[in-house]
Amino acid sequence: MTTTTSLLSPAADATPSAHLKDLSHSWVVAAEIQVEPRIASIADFRGSFKAVAGQRIEALEVYCRDCRRPYDEVKGEDCAEKIDNRHLIGGDQSVRKKRKLPPSPTGTTIVPGGTIQRRGINAYMAGVCRPR
Repeated sequence: MTTTTSLLSPAADATPSAHLKDLSHSWVVAAEIQVEPRIASIADFRGSFKAVAGQRIEALEVYCRDCRRPYDEVKGEDCAEKIDNRHLIGGDQSVRKKRKLPPSPTGTTIVPGGTIQRRGINAYMAGVCRPR
C-alpha cells in the first residue's frame, strides 16, 4: 500500500484568490491630435509619432481594448471578453438565426462538379501537371 502526500499545505490549496482571474477592463482612448505636415508624414510611415509636452489631445472615444465596448456602457462591470467573448462573434451561435442562401437565378440548375484533391502528393501533382 502506497500513500501520497501533497507538497503544498492544505491551507495553500484552499485559497481562492490564487485561482481568480483579473476581470478588469483595459481602457484606451481614441484621440485626435493636430500635427504639422512633417509629423503627419512620419506618423503615416511609422504608424506612431512623439507628441509635444503639454499638447492638448481631444478624446474622441474611450473604450475597452479587449471587449470593444464604450466606457459609459460598461463602467463598474467586469470585462465581458475576459469572462466569455461570445459578444465579439455575434452572440450565442445556437440561438442565432442562420444565414439564408441567395436564390439561384431563374431557369438555372446547379450541377455538382468533381471532387478536388486539396491535400497530399496528389494535390501537388494535380497542380504541377495541370494542362495549360
